[in-house]
Amino acid sequence: MTRPARRPPAARSIPPRSVAARSVAARSVAVRSVAVLTVAALAMVACDRADGADDRRLHMGIAVANVSLNFAVEMANGAKQAASDAGDIDFQVVGPPSTDGPAEVQMFQNLTTTARDGVILENLNPPLFTRPAAEAVARGTPVVALDTAPTDGSNVTFYIGNDNYQLGAIMAQELLKRLPPNPAGTVVVGVPNPGTPVLDNRALGIKETLNRSAPGIQVLGPYQTSSEPTQSYNAWSAQVNAHPDALAFLGVGDADSYNLARLRQERRGPWLTAGFDVDAKTLEAVRAGVNFVTIDPEHYLKGYLSAAILVDSVRDHGGKLPKGWFVSPGGVIDTGNVSDIITRQSSPQAAYAWYRATIERLLADVPGQLKPLDQAR
Repeated sequence: MTRPARRPPAARSIPPRSVAARSVAARSVAVRSVAVLTVAALAMVACDRADGADDRRLHMGIAVANVSLNFAVEMANGAKQAASDAGDIDFQVVGPPSTDGPAEVQMFQNLTTTARDGVILENLNPPLFTRPAAEAVARGTPVVALDTAPTDGSNVTFYIGNDNYQLGAIMAQELLKRLPPNPAGTVVVGVPNPGTPVLDNRALGIKETLNRSAPGIQVLGPYQTSSEPTQSYNAWSAQVNAHPDALAFLGVGDADSYNLARLRQERRGPWLTAGFDVDAKTLEAVRAGVNFVTIDPEHYLKGYLSAAILVDSVRDHGGKLPKGWFVSPGGVIDTGNVSDIITRQSSPQAAYAWYRATIERLLADVPGQLKPLDQAR
């Protein structure tokens, strides 16, 4: 059944008010409006601060090849310390549990959406990161390449890393100190991840130095080992089986060092062994005289420098990073200094205390440490 339409109520008659009354009412409304706007503005500021939008607080992070091996942990620890020292920074560390380039790519891409003020990228497969890095740069996110030089198409123009060719040459020179004059025989070289420039350059430095300085030595390899510890052990075991009369076995990665030491002890090998980095097992192998040296790329130092320069560029230079290759030093660890290095490695705080003077010196003259990016090796 259709209901009859309802009539609107009759308009009520509003008695006219005086001009003064209307003025008072208007002022009252204005005051209430200002109060409401003020409360709203304060609420917006509070929300902004709660969301981390305070202009003073930065959101940054580092992506590493994995979060389990010493070299990556060291770099992450250094970067975190620099961010903590700078203050007012939300700093994230991301990376897969074991080396996995595609997984790290996804983590890096996610990181660039949250760490919008700047990202540090360490990886073992630069071509995979060419487009993701270029996309981050195009969005205005400063990107620092750490330990592995960036590819041309990445549009990343600032890199902090060692002269890895020179570190390989140093390892070869340390080996020659421990061999008889005019040595003859074979030396086997292994690379965990062939195609990674930082590792390939170390192997090249070893090979070319031995070829120049000891023509009686035949350098075999570099053979592929692995950055995964068990696979690394198996790969080196195969090389020891294939070349039982070698003068030495030299690895250029983290897991190479302690797996070569383990094999030398198990086989009671007469050959010499050495590798890179400062994993606790590696340092113990050097202290016990099993490995004759380990080459220290000083990863904590590189991590600290990368974050410190990134923060400075954002806070003081409008996000404009330096351009070029910042050459970070490295060193040799043998029985003469290994105890001091073990103390350095006892905690991130001990590492910072050890490196503090070097950090201050290098940061005081950033331009003086720069070389053209295309010279990185």
